[in-house]
Amino acid sequence: MAAAALMVEAFAVQRERVFLWVPLAFAGGIGAYFSLLFEPGSMLIGLVAASVVTLAGAALLTPRFAPFLVLTVVILSGFLTAASRSHFVAGPVLEWRSYGSVQGRIIHMDKSASDAKRLTLDRVVMERLPPEDTPRRVRVSLHGDAAQQGTEHSALEIGQTVLLTANMSPTNGPVEPEGFDFRRHAWFLKLGGFGYTRTEVLTLSPAKRSGVALFTSSLRQEISQAVQRDMAPELGAFATAVTTGDRSAMPQEVLQNLRRTNLAHLLAISCVHMGLLTGFVFALVRGGLALVPSLALRLPTKKIAAVVAMVAGAVYLAISGGSVATERALVMLLAVVLDQRVLSLRSVATAALIVLVLRPEALVGPGFQMSFAATIALVVAFRVLKDRPIAWLERRSRFVKSVAGVVITSAVAGLATAPVAAAHFNQFVHVGLFTNLIAVPVMGAIVIPGAVLSALLAPIGVGWIGLKVMSVGCWWILQVAAFFASLNGAVSGVPSPPLWVLLLIGIGGVIAVLWIGRGKWAGVVAMCCALFGWGNSERPDVLIASSGGLVGFMHDGTRRLSREKGEGFAAKNWLENDGVLSFDAATWQITYPRV
Repeated sequence: MAAAALMVEAFAVQRERVFLWVPLAFAGGIGAYFSLLFEPGSMLIGLVAASVVTLAGAALLTPRFAPFLVLTVVILSGFLTAASRSHFVAGPVLEWRSYGSVQGRIIHMDKSASDAKRLTLDRVVMERLPPEDTPRRVRVSLHGDAAQQGTEHSALEIGQTVLLTANMSPTNGPVEPEGFDFRRHAWFLKLGGFGYTRTEVLTLSPAKRSGVALFTSSLRQEISQAVQRDMAPELGAFATAVTTGDRSAMPQEVLQNLRRTNLAHLLAISCVHMGLLTGFVFALVRGGLALVPSLALRLPTKKIAAVVAMVAGAVYLAISGGSVATERALVMLLAVVLDQRVLSLRSVATAALIVLVLRPEALVGPGFQMSFAATIALVVAFRVLKDRPIAWLERRSRFVKSVAGVVITSAVAGLATAPVAAAHFNQFVHVGLFTNLIAVPVMGAIVIPGAVLSALLAPIGVGWIGLKVMSVGCWWILQVAAFFASLNGAVSGVPSPPLWVLLLIGIGGVIAVLWIGRGKWAGVVAMCCALFGWGNSERPDVLIASSGGLVGFMHDGTRRLSREKGEGFAAKNWLENDGVLSFDAATWQITYPRV
């Protein structure tokens, strides 16, 4: 009885932070749905929905147990949201390989990991396939003559209806147990088939920009072409990636340099970009209004600047294609307009809940996990520094404080995201802190302002001035990446952990941050146990490709493969998950450990 009373008392203390636990409970329901080995039927969905209504009513009638009942309702609501989202995006999926004509409208153009240009098509028509069995979207890689055609800017455009002859196949599942499930990833992208073509792509009708999504994709392509036309090739490719999210022109060597130095996050349109852009626009608008005393004294300049910055962020979000991090940053910027604290756990919890409601599948992706891990860590770190300021730092100049802020931010965000990055990408970057300290300030001081300047001057035909400013910052960042990537020991491989490890790290981290009282140390213990379990986990002794054409078995700590060629995708993923960085960075050719 005494233990039960202590437990009830401990939970009662947490009532003031119930809202902060809501996103975790909602995520628990989403995770429960994705962990199922079967698709829940209408009977199970109905039972869960009835439980939500019943428990919600019970929470109103029993205030003492209301927090527990509410969190249970939130968990079940997360389950229902994930199931609803899965059914909403449902569409036909190819069930067998085929070869024939494929007709469709280009809605997206990018580049694969193997450096092949790709087209994403909708309004698909496939030879010998009835409409009811035809995928709504397919993705086709361009090789041979088709790839040469894709290098010409005027050859292929967003919105064109094209006809091609392609080898098409269903989506592949994980290459190993508990591996990345590309089939699930494709399902939520509404992709029902993948293929490649080596013949020329024929244009059936010119580009038509109907719809907001297609218009923004076309605008993104035009901006990318304009930036690459006015800048040197590598600099233009980098500038395009950080402004529009288009990486199709990025050389693989440059991409690998950025990944090996922990600067690849600059390519992802993330909270860094959103924060720098909206911060610059916010400061520009508020500073401009402050120059007019009659306006500064009568108008809420802070709110006006926040609204303008939020509009700029929304436009940037649309042009860049959107990501979890940019959505989170945009939601948190709304806190300024509503007179709420931006750097608070409540703002982070609100942003997480909105993102998960709109896209529950984001929970299992590295973007969501890394973005919110870094944000929560930064909020906690700066709250601690505010409550317990460093006396030595308080007496220093503003410049020293700014440098210290960059160091603390990079270190805290790097430590928070390191386990997630290592688990998903199988590498640990040893020079990441140094490269971020050198490159990120240049991103904020030169690249982003240059991009804003270019956007402001583009309507009068002198946008190249801003691009010249961007070139300086882009050149510096690429030089930093190339130098540090060439150092021995810049990065080391990390084996993939079991699924429970990352889950336990996340739950332990949230408990350590949110729990009031000594119970937060249980979160620290949980994270330590997860890291210990990771270090002592073993990779599968035998792995077999889905086709049966390749077998990989462990021998003396090294993955030995049954053949030297073929099944390259499976082999590369096995070796990466083993923590072996054994492929050439420039060509992505695999160096097989021979039997």
